Amino acid sequence: MRGYASGKDDYLKRLRRIEGQVRGLQRMVENDEYCIDVLTQIAASTKALQAVSLGLLDEHLKHCVAEALSEGGENAEAKVREASDAIARLVRS
Repeated sequence: MRGYASGKDDYLKRLRRIEGQVRGLQRMVENDEYCIDVLTQIAASTKALQAVSLGLLDEHLKHCVAEALSEGGENAEAKVREASDAIARLVRS
């Protein structure tokens, strides 16, 4: 079971909402909406995706990484490295 399983429905709702925001962005561009309005909506969509990412990362640290650390060994090191790499990707994006 994945660490985010208990909040899966909430994550799915949030992602569906973001999907709707992106469709709205497509309509805005098709309708030649004002550039700043489109950029504002892009920023809102980006922040919403970041919030989902941070939530998933938090769940990963609390569940997957913590479990691996309690078991120790190479798997623990791999999970910490994996989490560090994910954090680095999020920071770069």
